[in-house]
Amino acid sequence: MVFQVFAILSRSIDQPSSMSEPPSYTSVALAGVGTGALQTLILSPVELVKIRLQLEAAGQKHRRPGDHHGPVDMARDILRKEGVRGIYRGLAVTALRDAPAHGVYFWTYEYARERLHPGCRGHGGEQESLATMLVSGGLAGVASWVCCYPLDVVKSRLQAQGYPPRYRGIADCFRRSVREEGLPVLWRGLGTAVARAFVVNGAIFSAYELALRFLASSSNDQRLVMEEN
Repeated sequence: MVFQVFAILSRSIDQPSSMSEPPSYTSVALAGVGTGALQTLILSPVELVKIRLQLEAAGQKHRRPGDHHGPVDMARDILRKEGVRGIYRGLAVTALRDAPAHGVYFWTYEYARERLHPGCRGHGGEQESLATMLVSGGLAGVASWVCCYPLDVVKSRLQAQGYPPRYRGIADCFRRSVREEGLPVLWRGLGTAVARAFVVNGAIFSAYELALRFLASSSNDQRLVMEEN
């Protein structure tokens, strides 16, 4: 969904004079911002349920009668106790995290692959190698996490709190976290996150690009067969 929305938005924002021209870097960044904002409508409730289940599992060694039996049970319990507002707790900070992060994400990928393989962004250019896709995707993942990591820390804390909530909002969570634990708390765990991001996003972009090539090749083969017949 993310890649398809990004493709639609980047073309809609830029609308180059020819389909053979790649979208500008500005339209790539803006389309990434829009994509990140839209995906939070789905991602925010999912991450809330995930965080709550992880905290529940980490807080006890043995299952108790009141424990939740999975994500559906957890989501149902949150809706019953806190309503729709509860299931979307942390939506604003998730959007603030994901919108700029996805702008940086897609811009970095497009810029990095063009620098590593000049001309590959154009439809008439030579296709980049797998190594270029892996490195560009990895750099995109690292850049997106570095720029949004403090907001991710705040988002996790806001979604982890029970009801009634401990924090009054994003600014209050920032202020109290820094006051109680110091500024480094906003970057705690960054090394692990960027190491994972490089590997995962390198694989994601490579799989996506290779899948597009395969589908395009299959479509061309089918067209040739039909023309021959």
